[in-house]
Amino acid sequence: MIYRPVLVLIFLFAGTTGVRAQEPWQPDHKEMLERYRHAKAMEEATRNTVFRAGVQPHWQADGSSFWYRNVLKDSVLEYIYVQPFAKKKQAAFDHMKLAEALGRVTGRTLDGRRLRISRMELGKSSVALEIDSACYRCDLGKYTCAVADSFPGRRYPRGNFRRSRWQGFSTDRISPDKKWTAFIRDGNVFIRPAGSDASDGEHAVIASAPDNNSATNTAAVQYTHNGTKEKPYGALAWSPDSRYVVGYHINPVEDSSVFYILTSASGTRGQLRSHPYKQPGDPFTTYEMHIFPVGATGAVKVNTEIIDFFDAPRLHWRAGDSRYFTYEKVDRGHQRFRIIEVDTETATSKTLLDERTETFIYESRIFTEYLPETNEILWSSEKDGWRHLYLVDGITGKVKNPVTSGPWVVRQIDSVDKKKREVWFRASGMHAGEDPYFVHYYRIGLDGKGLVELTPAKGHHTVTFSPDKEYYTDTYSQVDIPPVTALHRTQDGKKIMELEKADASAFFATGMRPVESFVAKGRDGKTDIWGVVCRPSDFDPAKKYPVIENIYAGPQDAFVPKSFMGSFSEMQSMAELGFIVVQIDGMGTANRSKAFHDVCWKNLADAGFPDRILWIKALAAKYPYIDTARVGLYGTSAGGQNALGGLLFHPDFYKAAVASCGCHDNRVDKQWWNEQWMGYPVGRHYEEQSNVTNAGKLRGHLLLIVGESDTNVPPESTYRVINALIKAEKSFDFLPVPGMGHSDGGPYGRIKKRDFFVKHLLGVDPPQRNAGEL
Repeated sequence: MIYRPVLVLIFLFAGTTGVRAQEPWQPDHKEMLERYRHAKAMEEATRNTVFRAGVQPHWQADGSSFWYRNVLKDSVLEYIYVQPFAKKKQAAFDHMKLAEALGRVTGRTLDGRRLRISRMELGKSSVALEIDSACYRCDLGKYTCAVADSFPGRRYPRGNFRRSRWQGFSTDRISPDKKWTAFIRDGNVFIRPAGSDASDGEHAVIASAPDNNSATNTAAVQYTHNGTKEKPYGALAWSPDSRYVVGYHINPVEDSSVFYILTSASGTRGQLRSHPYKQPGDPFTTYEMHIFPVGATGAVKVNTEIIDFFDAPRLHWRAGDSRYFTYEKVDRGHQRFRIIEVDTETATSKTLLDERTETFIYESRIFTEYLPETNEILWSSEKDGWRHLYLVDGITGKVKNPVTSGPWVVRQIDSVDKKKREVWFRASGMHAGEDPYFVHYYRIGLDGKGLVELTPAKGHHTVTFSPDKEYYTDTYSQVDIPPVTALHRTQDGKKIMELEKADASAFFATGMRPVESFVAKGRDGKTDIWGVVCRPSDFDPAKKYPVIENIYAGPQDAFVPKSFMGSFSEMQSMAELGFIVVQIDGMGTANRSKAFHDVCWKNLADAGFPDRILWIKALAAKYPYIDTARVGLYGTSAGGQNALGGLLFHPDFYKAAVASCGCHDNRVDKQWWNEQWMGYPVGRHYEEQSNVTNAGKLRGHLLLIVGESDTNVPPESTYRVINALIKAEKSFDFLPVPGMGHSDGGPYGRIKKRDFFVKHLLGVDPPQRNAGEL
């Protein structure tokens, strides 16, 4: 049965007239079977029903034009060629004629409506293209094609690769002037002239100090003698002037292993597997910094702290003066970040920049860009309560000026133009009255002046720049508004033309309802909490529906969708069975103010629940068909921890939960994630907030799911919860999935999840699949 979009009018009418809801709706078993069938039919009906949904530009070798591909109804493919300078957009070629020409040379019949071109370079009257890994050159005047040996076009890199602040165990062997080789043998540091006959694998000839002005001495000089296999020197790096090598006396730590058993692998016995896995509180490899001057005979220990967290740091040398370099240090516990300067001549150090916090510094979002030509550093910080950029004097460490400021968040840095002294970045929250998570693109001078907004339209934006950054495509949408893609000029952000406007009419013609973005106040009565609402396609405002929350409260990001939801998602699939399904970003998640984020500090059990509960209650206050007496939740990984936490810590509100591969005890989960939010050392708060410790508080209905070969969160995290539940004589359901890794349980797990909520929130027996009901 197809449900017509006229139902949307019924919904809008109900939402504004105060229609009184009936008693909690409960379908009978026969109707429930029909809902399962209908959900499956809607999944099929909505597949590939949104067209022209985005533009992926493929820039040509000259960088001044590009092509892109549209996906149309019935999987028809359309290729468009755009010349921004001429403000011209057209079909890249005659699709039917090109298919015929290719067919003549390949001996195959090709469908001009469905040519699968992976690469293409367009000329004035010709095209070079790649189809099925074969290359062709075609004349677009005569429409003749010939096989080509190779593809002539150029592939431009996508995205911006930023090097880690950590060097790791790499060794920089050859000096910048190519005269010297530094190497490790038997755990010790040697330097010898480059190009000599001495091999790093051979016994070193111990000689006096090499002459830095001559490479005639071929002997290797041994700089250290206390290195061993167990505690070697390593991670060597040369100064730009080839006068110094910086390295470390390393005390390696081998991470302990976690184990799991593949119960259903080949053979008649389960197979034991293990892998290294650092957990909170586990030790780190340490690095003691030394300098090895070329022309000396020994190492000089730098007067600085041992590096006991993360790997050896990347070094940043002062331009024109290799006497000084800086490195970055994050203290374990994530409450202090420093940029430290070292004087190679005196082997002393001083702190240039020192940031401390009472809560946490989000290490993976610390941004630094070194500007050696001007001895400056571009640095990100939340020191004023919002993530912003600052220009720092690289000599004194003093902040020269804020680059960005205000009650909004710098989300990501795209690039830094050192010549123009500009930074290109993404931000959210700058537009009053708009969803504060919508990403917009900007550029600004390093002096904090000349802010240019490149994406002013309301919505969540994704931008792709041309290789020379003269132009960009901007695709933007909202959860209930299909995407639009426009071409802009970068110089002033001026719109050149609209490229595509997505067509979602076929999607909505199936009866699908637009997802609603809903906002309500959080626990402080002031902060806006944002989420989305999915309703069944046959939604009836006279019924009172149970609510299911899709929860993931991991502090590393925010998770509520912001772009157009034009597909049959997991949430929509569950809604079709007769639920209102929601997703919410509560306090403790990222991409808002520092205070909003800080709620998670040593407090992961909070999971934003006070905000989530108020949000659902506000939704019910607006829509009487929301039944707050029947609320469930489900989640995976950290969401699995949160789902069970809802039942343990808020049993008066949440009545049923499905928790998949949850990190139920933060002492058992991976070190890097948990110490970032729960701090170091591991204190009593780890135990007090553990789902294992609190398992005896369980009320309501619980389904636990775990894959036996999970290498992300050890399966034992779930089994420890089960052990505690058994000891507490609690009732629960459990689904272990043989051979499965970190997952929500896969297709079968999703079946069991739906059946679980149908039984415990709708009060209906799910389909008897063994009896052939579905």
